[in-house]
Amino acid sequence: MRRLRTLLLAMLSAVALAAFGMSSTADAATSGRTPVVFVHDFTGNAGNWAAAEAVFEADGYSSGDLFAYQYNWTQSNATSAAGLAAYVRQVLATTGAHQVDIVNHSMGGLVSNWYIRKLGGQPYVRHLASIAGANHGTTAAGACLVNVSCLEMYPGSAFLSTLNAGDETPGDTQYATWYSPCDGVIIPYTSTPLIGAANHLVPCQTHLGFLTDVLTLQAVEHFLSS
Repeated sequence: MRRLRTLLLAMLSAVALAAFGMSSTADAATSGRTPVVFVHDFTGNAGNWAAAEAVFEADGYSSGDLFAYQYNWTQSNATSAAGLAAYVRQVLATTGAHQVDIVNHSMGGLVSNWYIRKLGGQPYVRHLASIAGANHGTTAAGACLVNVSCLEMYPGSAFLSTLNAGDETPGDTQYATWYSPCDGVIIPYTSTPLIGAANHLVPCQTHLGFLTDVLTLQAVEHFLSS
């Protein structure tokens, strides 16, 4: 009960910080754990990860271990991946770590995967956790094809063909995904699993619901701690 109370208070605090445009990860000492870089979805921002940050801190992470990469979701996912590469270099320089763990959601899967597979990021990524990642595209992207990011996210795109050619889980990075038939945005929902990853089927969770699903977020944290 005490642990649950602590977790709920931490979540409320993180949500309040996000509401005022503040980062709960700013200028805090690290706990010595591998830094975590969160990568948001289409139309999202760094504030999407307030609940995840609270769950991680309740399980022993310092706010100085947690970093949320924010990017322009209308641009090419390859461009966003190049920005992620620069961001990871900054995190490594700031923390003194040699690797990061990456947690992504939805279109953040494409950004993360392009960084790892096409931009030489794999040696710098210890774990990759993809929550409802659009790893093989989604037909829902048909509603926003005015954006190049959505064109790339549509099944059968040249971007996806290039991204997913060959090994989907390269190197000694540990990979895991969480996906659900109740997602409603990743269509088909089986787009998320990666060949060679630990793929976890969640019986029923919505696409945005994953961002505040404590059980899933705890499972992700435990995976990163493995």
